[in-house]
Amino acid sequence: MSVEPGVVTVIPLDLPDAAVAADVAEGLAAVERALGDAARAEEALLTQASRHLIEAGGKRFRATVVLLAAQFGDPANERIVPAATAIELTHLATLYHDDVMDEADVRRGHESANSRWTNTIAILTGDFLFARASQILAGLGAEAIRIQAETFARLVSGQIAETLGPRPGQDPLAHYLQVVEDKTASLIATAGRFGAMFAGTPPDVVAATTSACNALGVAFQLSDDILDVTSESAESGKTPGTDLREGVRSLPVLYVLRPSPKPGGRGGRGGPGDDRLRELLSGPELTDETLHAEALALLRAHPAMDAARADLRRWAGVARDQIAALPGVPARAAFEAMCDFVVARTG
Repeated sequence: MSVEPGVVTVIPLDLPDAAVAADVAEGLAAVERALGDAARAEEALLTQASRHLIEAGGKRFRATVVLLAAQFGDPANERIVPAATAIELTHLATLYHDDVMDEADVRRGHESANSRWTNTIAILTGDFLFARASQILAGLGAEAIRIQAETFARLVSGQIAETLGPRPGQDPLAHYLQVVEDKTASLIATAGRFGAMFAGTPPDVVAATTSACNALGVAFQLSDDILDVTSESAESGKTPGTDLREGVRSLPVLYVLRPSPKPGGRGGRGGPGDDRLRELLSGPELTDETLHAEALALLRAHPAMDAARADLRRWAGVARDQIAALPGVPARAAFEAMCDFVVARTG
C-alpha cells in the first residue's frame, strides 16, 4: 500500500482485525498529508528541500508505532495524527543532519539533500523540520513539548557519544548499545508513549508501552546494522556496506574487533581470514572499492554476524515479553508482529 505524496512502503504486519488495519491505514494517509503541509515554506527552495526526503518514501515506522500504541485507548483522539506527524518530522530532520555528518551521497535510494544542494541547505532544512515538529507539539500541550525536549536531548547525546567513541576503559559494545538507546530507541519509545498517552490509556499502560517500544527501537537499529552488511541491494535505504565505507563500527564490526572471549562467549576470533578482516576494519574508513568488497565478503561469513543476530533476537524478545503484559486488544498482536518484522527483515 502506498500513500501520496511519498512512495511509502507500509510495514508488513499481520492485522487480522480489519478495524485496526483500517485505522492504521487511514492514520498513515493522514500523517502523509500532514507531512506535506508541514514542508511548505515561504522560500521555494526550502519547500523543495523539505519535501525531498518525505517524497523519497520510507516505512514510516515511528508513525506506525504511534498509531498502534493509540489502539490501547481511543485511537480516534484528534491528537494522535499530529503526534505521529511530529515524531516523523523529528526523525526526518535527524536524517538531514546525519547525512551532513556522514558526508552521505544517498538516502533511501535517492541523492541526499547535502549532495543535491549543499551542507548548509541540508542543515537548515533539518532545523526547519525540527521547528515544524515543535510547532505541532505546541498545540498538544506543555507535557508533549517537555517529552520531546527530553527526547531531543537524548538524540543529541547519542550522536555526540557516537562521534567521540568509547571513553578510556569503557566496553565498546556497552558504549554502542547506549548510543543506540539514545540515538534511535529514544524516539521510538517516545512514539509509543505519545500514542498511548494521547489515546488516554492509564499511566501503567503508557509506561509499559514506552518501555516495550524502547526495546523494539534497539532491535530495529540492530536489524539495520545487520541489513547493511547482508543486503545485496539497497534494501536498507542506503548502499550495502555503507557503514564499512564510512568507518562506522556497527555491532557486527565490534564483535569482530572484540578480544577473544572466554569459552562460550561471543565475538573475537572467527577462523581463516579473521586476521585480515580485523586488519581491514581497524582503519578509519574503507573507501577503496577493492578493499571494501573484500571486507564485506569476509564480514558476511564471520561468526560475528551470528553474535549480532543473537543480540537482535534477544532485544526483540525483550520487547515481546513487555508487549505481552499490555491489554489483550488486537493491537497487541500487531506489536508482536513488529517484533517479528525487525528480525525477519534481516533474512
